[in-house]
Amino acid sequence: MTNDQSPRPATSAGGGAASGRAPSKTPVWVGGAVTSLVLGVALASAGSSGSVEVGDLPVFGLAVGFAFVVNWLVFIPSFAFHTEKYFDLTGSLTYITVTVGALVLSDDLDTRAWVAGILVIVWAVRLGTFLFRRISKDGTDGRFDRMKFDLWQFLMTWTIQGLWVSLTAAAALIIITSEERSDFGVLGVIGLPVWLVGFTIEVIADDQKRRFRAEPANAGTFITTGLWSWSRHPNYFGEMVLWTGMAVMAVPVLSGWRWVALVSPVFVVVLLTWISGIPLLRRRAEKRWGSDPAYRDYVARTSLLIPRPPSR
Repeated sequence: MTNDQSPRPATSAGGGAASGRAPSKTPVWVGGAVTSLVLGVALASAGSSGSVEVGDLPVFGLAVGFAFVVNWLVFIPSFAFHTEKYFDLTGSLTYITVTVGALVLSDDLDTRAWVAGILVIVWAVRLGTFLFRRISKDGTDGRFDRMKFDLWQFLMTWTIQGLWVSLTAAAALIIITSEERSDFGVLGVIGLPVWLVGFTIEVIADDQKRRFRAEPANAGTFITTGLWSWSRHPNYFGEMVLWTGMAVMAVPVLSGWRWVALVSPVFVVVLLTWISGIPLLRRRAEKRWGSDPAYRDYVARTSLLIPRPPSR
């Protein structure tokens, strides 16, 4: 419903630096960054149980640590030049690099591990290309208008992205780095098509939105066609489904603390339905079209998330 349709973490609150005022919520931003880091350490510790090692270091833990480091490194020039242009691209490249690194450093890779790795890479390449083309065309992302001038809020956002990558990819990384291997089996056969269905829905929804926005006649309006006539957020639904499929594929290699892999789809659902996804977009849409009778009718007839025929 707005220009932001991607499953990515970001906060919509703005700091005061952009208007020349001292940031008023610095403790909040610092706390957010620290909390994200603590959660990342906890995830790395739990997921490293039963992980293959390089020397004495678990590959799963290395992957989580690298996810944060990559984002902090790119944050430095991004803040120096006050640009959000490479935020989404960095997120996608982080998925790719940690997955490739896990594949290279892990031993005795089986079908499940290769399938998980390939799926994450395909998803990240597709999403990263889509988002980078969009930001290159638009030139800016309104969510960052203020925060990119606020050191701590901007750093928090990049730190959260490191956590986002780690939590979302947890099931796939545990599949790849597991010391124990298992036949692809029934759950693999179930999880793979679930992932493919979710991926297909996300790709189609994004492409339909892109084509809609490319038409000059649609400037300033909202999409109500294609999958968007069945759901107000079909791409988010696809995102939730595909990571659920990955978690299903992971179940046969889970034991002990490595059951933390199931946090992946739960985190995606919470992120998109309660934090930076649907709530943010709904507020923007209400502000822009809330008084438009056509929009009110669209909201009344169309499912918020799960696709289904519009009501009459």
